[in-house]
Amino acid sequence: MNINLLQTITPEEVDAYHRDGVLLLRNMFDKDWIELLNKGLDANCESPTERSRIWNKDDSGHTMFYDTLAWREIEEYKKFIFNSPAAQICGQLMNAKTINFFFDAVFVRSPGTKFETPWHQDEPYWSIEGYDACTLWMPLVPVKQKNSLSFVPGSHRLKSIFNQYNFGDLTGNPKDQVDFSKVANQEFPNINADLERFGVVSWKMQPGDCIAFNGRTMHGGSGKLDNDRNLKVFTTKWLGDDARIKFRNYGMDPDFSSLMMEKGLKSGDRPDTDLYPQVWTRN
Repeated sequence: MNINLLQTITPEEVDAYHRDGVLLLRNMFDKDWIELLNKGLDANCESPTERSRIWNKDDSGHTMFYDTLAWREIEEYKKFIFNSPAAQICGQLMNAKTINFFFDAVFVRSPGTKFETPWHQDEPYWSIEGYDACTLWMPLVPVKQKNSLSFVPGSHRLKSIFNQYNFGDLTGNPKDQVDFSKVANQEFPNINADLERFGVVSWKMQPGDCIAFNGRTMHGGSGKLDNDRNLKVFTTKWLGDDARIKFRNYGMDPDFSSLMMEKGLKSGDRPDTDLYPQVWTRN
């Protein structure tokens, strides 16, 4: 497996990432990395962590499985995080001096699942804040454009604080409830009502492709699968130079504050320690 960039990231792509808050990058990971992640995902599904959830299950038995922070238990995930080009990709896109790993999350939809990811932004859920937060969304199977994650370009620069979706409504688990009522001053836009007006973008993708997007970029809509097609996605979250710990008195999802405090981290600190290891530095 290749630990170096398979494709050069151009200055134009860096500019597009900062302008739009989202960028499609094709053929960035070779088949060995995809096979490794599929092996890890199989192990993850067979032995989920305590943080795993079934976000959606319909009357026909279609499911949407989610798990997070499994990298400490899944060796294949760990190998990808520390040895793949992922950290370098995010470092170059963010023009960062250093990159720390934040967390992993997997999403597995069974064939025929119609459940769509609700529109949201990521940063309001996190116990981290900062512009320099980048997610890599990697499908491990071919994805049609209609099934892929969709984005509102430029939405990472909006100043409004929106009332984000309560993902606890999907699981019915009281531990998953997220309350934004103390901070939100505006309802989240109804993007599905006028996709064209919001300039929504999505792409047909193959394993090895990835989407890089800012933690503040509005995204959602993946799903709507045909009966013969599943969806397996591995995501990693990466933190650049201005990212700092921020404990909130309202719903953090996933809430890593207790783990952070065990490591001696407090609001305002640079994310570090073995919980958020430094993976890449600019030469």
